[in-house]
Amino acid sequence: MKTAGRARIGGVVWRAAVIACGVAGLASGLAGCGREAAAPASPRAAAPAASVQAPAAPPRTSDGVPRPATPAAAAPRIVFLGDSLTAGYGLEKSEAVPALVQARLTCEGYPFEVINAGVSGDTSAGGLSRLEWSLSGDVRILVVALGANDGLRGLPVASMKHNLEEIITRAQARGIAVLLVGMEALPNYGASYTAEFRDTFPALAKAHRLALMPFYLDGVAGDPDLNIADGIHPNPKGAVIVADKLWPILEPLLTAAAATPAAATGSR
Repeated sequence: MKTAGRARIGGVVWRAAVIACGVAGLASGLAGCGREAAAPASPRAAAPAASVQAPAAPPRTSDGVPRPATPAAAAPRIVFLGDSLTAGYGLEKSEAVPALVQARLTCEGYPFEVINAGVSGDTSAGGLSRLEWSLSGDVRILVVALGANDGLRGLPVASMKHNLEEIITRAQARGIAVLLVGMEALPNYGASYTAEFRDTFPALAKAHRLALMPFYLDGVAGDPDLNIADGIHPNPKGAVIVADKLWPILEPLLTAAAATPAAATGSR
């Protein structure tokens, strides 16, 4: 089947990220992702190999008391705010889409930490209610993947749009780049509801100048080979396809986000 073949191809990319970077270090990781290891990149240059040295003595006060070490600066964050599709329902933690994106980022040399803020059963209202907590730390990019449960329950589209718009505007007010992920409603609630639901995501993306992934489950929804037994949530092969389709939309945001000063992101 064509879709399954794409999953195998995508699987090579994402799993190579884990194997190449984890075993051979960043230089091999770049090669494993299909990049030339010697190609110059900024701000993604590979760190020089560390030499083996004896650990330095800790700094001390004038009384000879060791000073506490200064903590290393936290990596800038990409937060995935979503529901069970983000959380990776039915998958191992390492198989969820945010974890696959983390592996690709590491392999490509981008200095981000991915936070999986997916909560099973969450609606757009639930995502909005926990937004402040989700944006703690030096968040540079917010991936908003909410609305599937709104559509599943037939909740008013106007309410979902309001909630998503609040999430978007609050994040942008902190200088955080937003990537919006489109969802689809089941046809049970009629063609009018389904069309209004679908049109909400590109309308918000246009109004707020956002990067948009038109449909999170594109190429995965409805395929039993790519979903777990419930027929709704992607299996490991399906998650690879989702991550593979998300990457070219996310990647253009990375260089600018990595260069954004922490103070401009509203981090706390």
